[in-house]
Amino acid sequence: MPTAYVLLNSDLGSDESIINEVKQILAEEDVTFEVQGVYGIYDIVLKLSSDDSEKLRAIITDKV
Repeated sequence: MPTAYVLLNSDLGSDESIINEVKQILAEEDVTFEVQGVYGIYDIVLKLSSDDSEKLRAIITDKV
């Protein structure tokens, strides 16, 4: 199963709202996902899995 890890940066204090928005967007898609706020260079880590790698590419490019 193709899996993609997406590393996101956010403005200070906006990470929770971005995580909630990503969850809402991906709930409508046929993918398995995990999204977490993290400390360090990046603020959010998103893990996406799907049977179709083109679907992953489209979601990352067009929705996230």
